[in-house]
Amino acid sequence: MRVGVFGVLGRMGQEVCRAVTAADDLELVAGVDFGDSREVARAAQVIVDFTHPDAVMDNIAWCLENDLHVVVGTTGFTADRLDQVRRWVAAKPQVGVVIAANYSIGAVLMMHFAKLAAPHFDSVEIVEAHHAGKVDAPSGTARQTAEIVAAARRRAGCEAMPDATTHAEPGARGADIAGVKVHSLRLAGLLASQEVHFTSVGEALVVRDDARDRSSFMPGVLAAVRWAPEHPGLSLGLETVLGL
Repeated sequence: MRVGVFGVLGRMGQEVCRAVTAADDLELVAGVDFGDSREVARAAQVIVDFTHPDAVMDNIAWCLENDLHVVVGTTGFTADRLDQVRRWVAAKPQVGVVIAANYSIGAVLMMHFAKLAAPHFDSVEIVEAHHAGKVDAPSGTARQTAEIVAAARRRAGCEAMPDATTHAEPGARGADIAGVKVHSLRLAGLLASQEVHFTSVGEALVVRDDARDRSSFMPGVLAAVRWAPEHPGLSLGLETVLGL
């Protein structure tokens, strides 16, 4: 399968290139970065995009216009952006698009476990930590985890989480994502880490995933590359690819 990479000069882009080159069933045919023409990428069958939130929507539109399947690792997707992608995909139903907040299999399992735990505890908050160069906060993974947890609690008919806070400095209680507090750390030397804290009276459960090297994301990325051409339409989350 012929693969092109958008964001080829970035750290994740370089890692994708190494992983694709090492795979027996994949061939790296194009690498594009900021300011480059995308025309060379027409030789690909699947594009992997690890670029920037400001560039990713135009890249997806270009891929769909050119009937290229696309695997998106760039984060910063809002509900409005996803709705726009759905409209584009509806006009190109033969093209497969995978958008995932995190391609770490461990992170996907962490979110799955969080969904299972969510209805059984009184309180839940999320703490995510990333390298200082990350441009969006909260991370896409933390945002998705909060939404998954909130949906699981709604389905179970859980009561509102207890919180007596009436006075706080702006941001002290984190961002509110679907009613779940999310706290973001940006620290030099880190890669990616997330903890989901569940508590009830007398008990606490912490579900945590740490990514210590960017190579940990590559099995998930390559699984999505192989998935996209066989599954036209929009697939959200690596959990869809993994069948969770």
